[in-house]
Amino acid sequence: MSEHVPGERREAVREALIESRLTPNAISITGLVLCLVSAALVWQEMFVLGGVAYIVGSVCDTLDGRYSRMSGKGTPFGAFLDSTLDRIEEGVVLAAVAFTFAQDGKGIEAAACALAILASVMVSYTRARAEALGVECKVGVGSRATRVTVLSVGLLFANGLGLGDFSLLAPAVYVLAAMGVITTIQRIVHVRGELKAADRPAT
Repeated sequence: MSEHVPGERREAVREALIESRLTPNAISITGLVLCLVSAALVWQEMFVLGGVAYIVGSVCDTLDGRYSRMSGKGTPFGAFLDSTLDRIEEGVVLAAVAFTFAQDGKGIEAAACALAILASVMVSYTRARAEALGVECKVGVGSRATRVTVLSVGLLFANGLGLGDFSLLAPAVYVLAAMGVITTIQRIVHVRGELKAADRPAT
């Protein structure tokens, strides 16, 4: 009898989620608002608080998909909205970082932020185009979770976090830009290989 308890609890949780007024879109929008707050804090060079807001906002972004599946409230528009807001959230925080670099006269670092934003968009775009062609495309070193982790570390340690006179913000941006470029190339090569294999006659 005890073997059925976990399943019963999961079903009870699922029923509670279905009955609640919370929607996946509400979680997605909450994540967006927190990332906008993060960008504003970074703009004021309050990096640690900005990093915390970005982490919490990104957690919301992760939870909305899981909540959608658990509650059964997911919709095609919700999936579209989630993917769209992902790009906005990452881009707006990186734009704020670029602004702080530009204010300090760090042109190379600001340019790296622009490249990181472009690369992030291309990582998402290549996957979307591949899936439109019927090719699954989740390959690459620069997954969203990895990018969130790298940027979060960079923000939290932008001023050393009291551990010393150092900053990890510029290195984090360089890593983001490199990962985005590499992932885009990996996905282009992957899709090319998959499409060529699909066109190859069976032997």
